[in-house]
Amino acid sequence: MTTTSAAERPTAPKRGIHHQPPSMKVLVVKILLLAIVDAVTVFAMTALFFQRDWLVLTIVALATLLVNVIYLNPGMLPAKYLTPGLIFLALFQVFVIGYSMYIAFTNYGDGHNSTKDDAVAALISQNTVRVEGSPAYRVQVVEGLPGLGLLATAPDGRVLVGTAEQPLEPVDPGAVTMDGQRATAVDGWTSLQLQDVLQRQQEIASLQVPLSDDLNDGFLRTTDATNGYVFQSTYVFDEDADTMTDTVSGTVYRDLGEGQFQSDDGQVLRTGWQVGVGFENFLYPFQNQKFGEALIWVTIWTFAFAVLSVGLSFFLGLFLALTLNDPRMRSRKVYRVLSILPYAFPSFLSALVWLGLFNTEFGFFNEVLFGSADIPWLTEPWLGKFSVLLVNIWLGFPYMFLVCMGALQSIPEELTEAATVDGANGFQVFGRIKFPLLLVSTAPLLISSFAFNFNNFNIIYMLTRGGPRMAGVDENVGHTDLLITLVYKTAFEAGTRDYGLASALAIIIFIIVAAVSAISFRQTKALEDLN
Repeated sequence: MTTTSAAERPTAPKRGIHHQPPSMKVLVVKILLLAIVDAVTVFAMTALFFQRDWLVLTIVALATLLVNVIYLNPGMLPAKYLTPGLIFLALFQVFVIGYSMYIAFTNYGDGHNSTKDDAVAALISQNTVRVEGSPAYRVQVVEGLPGLGLLATAPDGRVLVGTAEQPLEPVDPGAVTMDGQRATAVDGWTSLQLQDVLQRQQEIASLQVPLSDDLNDGFLRTTDATNGYVFQSTYVFDEDADTMTDTVSGTVYRDLGEGQFQSDDGQVLRTGWQVGVGFENFLYPFQNQKFGEALIWVTIWTFAFAVLSVGLSFFLGLFLALTLNDPRMRSRKVYRVLSILPYAFPSFLSALVWLGLFNTEFGFFNEVLFGSADIPWLTEPWLGKFSVLLVNIWLGFPYMFLVCMGALQSIPEELTEAATVDGANGFQVFGRIKFPLLLVSTAPLLISSFAFNFNNFNIIYMLTRGGPRMAGVDENVGHTDLLITLVYKTAFEAGTRDYGLASALAIIIFIIVAAVSAISFRQTKALEDLN
């Protein structure tokens, strides 16, 4: 019998040392997916280049380069799994929060949604009149990558092309197709045919192509897509003095650092630009007394709505769970199915059904239950609050019923039997054993339900849209508004959309919910000792 020495024995390969190369199919799929990602990125970078958004363009380019390095490298296995999640986290969480915080410290909104250069260009281009006696240009409407443009033949025979963003520039004569004395086509551009021109008449009529980089030189416009005429603005911008002058009235508007041009007598040009305003948006409720008082009432109602919705839904669901968990209850399965029906339907559809039931003139409640009464369920402040609370409880109790049912069934029967043997009655068993153990599993869910109802946009907006409106407040604030609906209306429905103020309010909501959740979770740690 022979023996093999330790040196002669074959050794198993060590893990993590050798990487098996991927199969050809895996490699092909990887390259195809990366090619799609790169193609989308190139398209996005092209758009960013024309918009001159260099910061975002740089970030997109570096992120794409990093993705290619990670997935083309045979190693870096953890990074391959983490990268998609990190990208989505950065896009949908970090970026959104960071951008909202940035907007909260600016005057971003209607009339202040771009840069100063864009505001100057808009003011000049929006107030143009035709120059009497100016020579006519023969034009052809063309379209290219930069957008819709004009191919113009000047009276002196020069051929030029430009768009609303790019001033007229000379064209190489060898790249132009002429029809008599009129240029009709140029390389790199598509000439619009008569049918296309007719379909886009309004867009063509509003097209203004600058004659040069200096907008004060005027614009070329056409109304018939054949002849173009020179238009000049009634506003003249003096870059050295940083003023905008109305040549008709002679009024001079100056930049006072507030993101708009303002005259000495307080007149303001509507089109402005985005600037930083510090904590002005956060201080606005304190500076505007009416809005501040309305915001306090909205905040109180938001807390009341969230607490009452969670509390009443929980106790109603708990009552049903206790009742339908009793073995003496007949047809328990049927009642359980009926109890979860509100939870089975989409909430917005249920809200629409309730909206019909609450209708003042034709609703079921007024017509059938109250004998054609005229009860303003959704248009009276306190009735509106009662109505939205009723609907939210109706939608929320099935969830609490399911949670409580599962928690009750998970409590060991030995505990209740032991308590009964020791002489405890049914109320004592529930109050001192079942309910504390029930809170151990349901407390985190109650906290999350509070956070959800604190920002329950759907019910309020579908039923009342935050109304009825509070009297004496210039802003659109309603008696049933939650903070989240107030933010939405401030950003998208107000007379002047104020994204800066809306972002500041959103940050306040985030801080409130985070603080309440943190305190609540800390308090619920005491319940863990019951386990």
